[in-house]
Amino acid sequence: MSAVASNQLVLGFEHRPALGEESFLIADSNRDAVAWIDRWPDWPGRILAVHGPPGAGKTHLSHVWQRRCDAQRLDAGQLDQTFLETWPGKGTALVIENGDQGVDETVLFHVINLVREDKGYLLLTGREAPARWPVDLPDLGSRLAAMTAVQLGPPDDQLIAAVLTKQFQDRQLRVPGDVVAYLVARMERSFAAIGQTVAALDTLSLAERRAITVPLARRVLEASQSELEWGDS
Repeated sequence: MSAVASNQLVLGFEHRPALGEESFLIADSNRDAVAWIDRWPDWPGRILAVHGPPGAGKTHLSHVWQRRCDAQRLDAGQLDQTFLETWPGKGTALVIENGDQGVDETVLFHVINLVREDKGYLLLTGREAPARWPVDLPDLGSRLAAMTAVQLGPPDDQLIAAVLTKQFQDRQLRVPGDVVAYLVARMERSFAAIGQTVAALDTLSLAERRAITVPLARRVLEASQSELEWGDS
């Protein structure tokens, strides 16, 4: 898995993030999770949970696995009785995202059982490890507590720089190294912030028809900080 270089000029097209295996960047913070994805289909209990903060790479990594095994993809909020009634059957592979965000506990419990009974596979994602999900159904709680779970940790400077560079390349933006270094030293330490910062720089650069420079980056970071302070007031 590695980033694909691009030196193309900015074009005014809709941005679509690269979510393929070749564009996933491996670092210490995600190495264990990648190793578990690579270990498939040898997953204990045929189920794996990947957890971490918003923007940590859960969706990207789950897309990598989804393509490998042609899995069906659902948000936890889509799990309902109708889904159980239309269960695909033997060998079903599923990605269920945001498992700790308002899931129907009874349906999730049955899905876990069906995956095992039908020799399928399930990849769950969430912010917290499944053992810490706030569930009321005791049987589901025991299933979650016993589930194999791996964490995506916070990024270090090297990974933040690499992800910034990749996201600029995804948008076909040519950005000097001094801009990336400036952002790494000053921006919020999260993948969610990287996406927001790159999008803001892209928008401002296009609106003003200016190259992305350190002064432009400074304006974006200052505006972001002002919004945070306003939200806290």
